[in-house]
Amino acid sequence: MSDATSSPAVGADKYYRDQLELGNFVIQRCQSCASGIFYPRMICPHCGSDSLEWFAPSGKGTVYSTTVVRRKAEQGGDYNVALIDLAEGPRMMSRVDDLAPESVTIGMPVTAQVKDADSGKIVVFVKAETK
Repeated sequence: MSDATSSPAVGADKYYRDQLELGNFVIQRCQSCASGIFYPRMICPHCGSDSLEWFAPSGKGTVYSTTVVRRKAEQGGDYNVALIDLAEGPRMMSRVDDLAPESVTIGMPVTAQVKDADSGKIVVFVKAETK
């Protein structure tokens, strides 16, 4: 990833989305209190500092909560919506792919991937490989 730790000259949301379009999943970390931050912000929600840096998280996470959204097959079929606790601390809303929606469980280890969607690139998760 090219220079993900530098301060962007644009808003935090735009910088995050621009990085996603390049295939990079980045989040922020407060340089004052060391908290991991997601959704992108200009000020740390934990301590109020504006000294934030971008970094590439490990991609490791755990399903905190999940639900199944039911749709007719002709509308794309059922899918899950999940809250994922990232290893770096923040929680983000996404989905877990490559599994039946009912198979996604609380506590499941997952790994982030950047995938193409109709609206551009997004972060989704897949069940983590266990050894």
